[in-house]
Amino acid sequence: MAIPLGNRVLRIVAIVIALLVIAALGTLYALQREAKAYVERALAPVGTAASVKVAFNLSSVELTDVRLKPPPDWPTADTLHAARVTITPDLRALLSHRVHIRDVTVNDFTMTVLRRESGLILILPNLRESMAQDARTASGAQGESGTPQEKAIDHIFFKNGAFEFYDRSVSNPPWRVTVNRARASVDNVHLPALMEPTRVSVVGDVVGREHTGRVTFDGWVRIANKDSETHTTLRGVDVKSIEPWLLKKAGAKANVSGGTLDLDLTSTVRGYRLHAPGTVTLHNLQLAESHDAVDTFLSIPTRAAVAALKAHKGEITLHFVLEGNLRDPKFKLNENLMTALRAGFAQALGVSAEGVAKGAGQTAKGIADALRNLFVQPAAQASK
Repeated sequence: MAIPLGNRVLRIVAIVIALLVIAALGTLYALQREAKAYVERALAPVGTAASVKVAFNLSSVELTDVRLKPPPDWPTADTLHAARVTITPDLRALLSHRVHIRDVTVNDFTMTVLRRESGLILILPNLRESMAQDARTASGAQGESGTPQEKAIDHIFFKNGAFEFYDRSVSNPPWRVTVNRARASVDNVHLPALMEPTRVSVVGDVVGREHTGRVTFDGWVRIANKDSETHTTLRGVDVKSIEPWLLKKAGAKANVSGGTLDLDLTSTVRGYRLHAPGTVTLHNLQLAESHDAVDTFLSIPTRAAVAALKAHKGEITLHFVLEGNLRDPKFKLNENLMTALRAGFAQALGVSAEGVAKGAGQTAKGIADALRNLFVQPAAQASK
């Protein structure tokens, strides 16, 4: 019996649809394998992952136990270790041969940040160098291979992790400060130009010996030319955890036995010129008594500082402004911050900034005058 024409058409249509589905699945499988191979190749120069899984519909890429390699003389075994990294690509961009990542989520991480003796801060240096090398390679090969040079990442999220900050500019071995329970976000990253403002936000707990404080950082940075507007706050940070930044690096120094610190700093950089007004408030600051004349706290003789702090009941607020040209080799951020804090501390105690600049002898004389005003003047007024 002959098969009716309508049934034959339906069979042909069904076969065509089945072939199209098989072809689509085959294409997806091939793209999945290609995407996995691409991720593994991109990761190989800078780190490792225990596994790389690409969703069959290409909607996400998941990496587990990710470790990024450090450069020589790095204080830790990895610059970044994350239990899981999930990447969500833009499928339409993939079909158009563009690199557009909707978001990257980094879970359960530890990231190390290093400040060198020169003051240079390094964040994921090997990854940054690899990205720069890829940009140079893509630029040279774009005309031949059609490899896309432009890459965009909308959002990067860091969740449930820790930042470990090592500072070689204040001590060797480097002074370490840990920020736990940290989360961060980086938005609007356009490679390789990096001329668009990139939004950055960080929050976490600053772990101290006796107190755990809180840090927040928010603002934008134009990475290509270093322009930026940022705001930093510290609340209830253990003074002992940041002791090297408050004390002289050379010679005898005061022994900080307790206290916490609050900070508000608004920083603007335009054309490599920095303008950053700030306020530091010290709460219940306690310094160990010292009979050594060269023992100082913020360049103030410790004995005088202890007496003045008692008069202020351990509470003191310092106002300062950091200004300078970041391209000037003579401009040292640490030293400028210390000078500003010393001047603010002296001013809060009634000593002129000029007195601080003239050295310990003049500072001691100025402190003595300030203490005389603190203790003698109220008594004189009481006798009237």
